[in-house]
Amino acid sequence: MQTLKAENLTETYGTKTLFDGIDFLINAHDRIGLIGTNGTGKTSLLNVLANIDPQDSGEIETPKNYTVGYLRQTPSLDENMTILDAVFAGSQAVFKTIRFYEEALEKYSKEPENSETQRQFDLAEQRMNQEDAWTAESDVKTILTQLHITDLNQKIGTLSGGQQKRVDLAQTLIQAPDLLMLDEPTNHLDFDSIAWLEKYLTAYKGALLIVTHDRYFLDQVANQIWELSFGKLNQYPGNYQAYVAKKAVQEEQAASQSQKQHQLYKQELAWMRRGPQGRGTKQQARINRFDTLSDSVNAPAQNTDNIAVQLGQQRLGKKVISLKEASLRLSSHLILDKFSDLIQADERVGITGNNGTGKSTLLNVIAGLIPLDSGVIDIGKTVKLGYYTQKIEPIPEDKRIINYLSEVGAGVLNANGERISVTNLLEQFLFPRAMHGTLIRKLSGGEKRRLYLLKILMQQPNVLLLDEPTNDLDIGTLTVLEDYLSGFHGTVITVSHDRYFLDKVADHLLIFEGNGKIIHYSGQFTDYLSHISEVQSETEKVVPVTVDEPALSKKPAVKEKTKLTYAEQLEWQTIEADIDKLETKKAACQSKMNDTADDYGKLADLQKEIEDLDHQIDTKMARWEYLSQYTAD
Repeated sequence: MQTLKAENLTETYGTKTLFDGIDFLINAHDRIGLIGTNGTGKTSLLNVLANIDPQDSGEIETPKNYTVGYLRQTPSLDENMTILDAVFAGSQAVFKTIRFYEEALEKYSKEPENSETQRQFDLAEQRMNQEDAWTAESDVKTILTQLHITDLNQKIGTLSGGQQKRVDLAQTLIQAPDLLMLDEPTNHLDFDSIAWLEKYLTAYKGALLIVTHDRYFLDQVANQIWELSFGKLNQYPGNYQAYVAKKAVQEEQAASQSQKQHQLYKQELAWMRRGPQGRGTKQQARINRFDTLSDSVNAPAQNTDNIAVQLGQQRLGKKVISLKEASLRLSSHLILDKFSDLIQADERVGITGNNGTGKSTLLNVIAGLIPLDSGVIDIGKTVKLGYYTQKIEPIPEDKRIINYLSEVGAGVLNANGERISVTNLLEQFLFPRAMHGTLIRKLSGGEKRRLYLLKILMQQPNVLLLDEPTNDLDIGTLTVLEDYLSGFHGTVITVSHDRYFLDKVADHLLIFEGNGKIIHYSGQFTDYLSHISEVQSETEKVVPVTVDEPALSKKPAVKEKTKLTYAEQLEWQTIEADIDKLETKKAACQSKMNDTADDYGKLADLQKEIEDLDHQIDTKMARWEYLSQYTAD
């Protein structure tokens, strides 16, 4: 079994300890969701495991030839390469084999009579057969198509940041390493791509370590949750739902224990205050216990619980936002086509749909940043907008956290008219008091976004525009935001692909389908997804990508492949029997599912087994089709 073992790992950043002496094992087939508040060291841990950054102390042990694939939050692709070339530019063995073949092919095409170039080409072709690298190109095309990347000859430099992230994801997936680490893989993905990625990872044969804020995604993919908190790594079996249930029990027990400690501390404090004569003979053990209790009770709180945040706001009249016959075209893209809508007070609108269809543009129209080509947008006189954008405003790096927020005001009023200080607000948004004097440049990207969100809420708007708020925010912050919105007496319009977040904050949806087509839907997002899945055929196929075939797919003109190699002949003799065996196993699993309809745990295991068998059958069938081209009937 391929296992990664870590012992006593410690990592610091400046004066902050990210993780302190943590131990863990990652076995084959582990599906680990790594969670924790922004700034606790999740990405730092992945960087250490990927050998990008060295740990301060501790050891990491892996078997020989153990491979790690890592999708980072920020891609580092060559902007001058085409998409397909960039995907094959990795350092993994399969990519080296493909590049070796392409180089040998080019030389052999120029000098077919040269014995050395012929020997190199034969060797390259042999390696391609041994590693089954012929299918790598078609696998990459399938993955990129599922991620909505279709023009594979497009230069990386012409892609948006989100598109580059998807190309990087494709390159990471095609590596098929022993340990696949993904840092926020669902950012910039449409919901259908997320659904495809869930299925792909469920059938993945190696180990997974995933950092994500997408709680539905964690539920579908993870079988363990690791929580990095205050330098410690807490491990929980099961998916995200199981983690939440276990965590609730732990916190209840901790609260009970804390109450007992405070009561005991009061008793011991009274005893200590009596003085030597009142206490009788000094009991050193009891004095030592008092000191220990005092340290425990008076220690700074390490609290990641969600605290209710209810800020006051200006009164919002009945008239909020009205769009009539609104039309807008940006370059060649039709965004709005005579679109009309009336958004009222206290309404919760979720906007979703494919990337590039104009969701963020609609928010910019409402915020007055982009004018309409025609039509009318009418904003109510009592409206006070708060706009959380994908790209945050420039934040002065050398300012301290508390000074940055103090520019908004010394504090704000809550819903009851009571003043809340900046210090208390920071604590409610998961910034412990010890961090309040920290320079902003020392914060992680997620912590900066959390600070930016808090600044917007401190301005006490009554209409909130949120553009992809779940990107780069941790689950704890999202839960605080969701709780805040549940008590927010105003209108909320949010653009998001996060199904969990949309289900919690939106009861009316605008689905952007592109080319100016926008669908209204009343209900939760998961209800909408269920609705469209019923409408669409389950057998709907992905439209194949049409591109000029690269050299990899073309056999040399001077030596065109016309027959099977010896190894391929042996494979051809058994491949149909292999497919039959897989089909038989699948039928047996389906029969077992019918017999265990009430055992949900077993049903889940059987479903995963069926999905894995489907993947194996598809792979074998693709191979059968390839081999059949060179087999005489």
